[in-house]
Amino acid sequence: MSTFIISGSRGTDDPTMATLPFMAAKTAKEQGHDVVLWLWNEAVTLGRKGTADHIHGVNLTPLQELMTAVQVAGVQIWVCGACAVARQIMAEDLVTGASIKGMPDYIQAVAERDRNVTF
Repeated sequence: MSTFIISGSRGTDDPTMATLPFMAAKTAKEQGHDVVLWLWNEAVTLGRKGTADHIHGVNLTPLQELMTAVQVAGVQIWVCGACAVARQIMAEDLVTGASIKGMPDYIQAVAERDRNVTF
């Protein structure tokens, strides 16, 4: 088993790219790996309740289905704190399993993980 941090930077501005980190997190978890999903830049909007309901990338599983799968699997969803503040997203706005984290948390996780995948 490997450990992954999977990072996504795209949100509602690019539904296809927004969906890919969730697909990767779901797949890695299904394969038995330990996964943290890091959302930064525009991807922090995906951590807001209800946003994933409206995202469907080209020829991909709807994001809401992937979000649910990731949540049920227990994947930690980390939302960049500075990015969230810039978009007026507070902890109470987040989906189940998501939490606000800072850059020190992200850097520590990258240093401790076997793999870092970025979308």
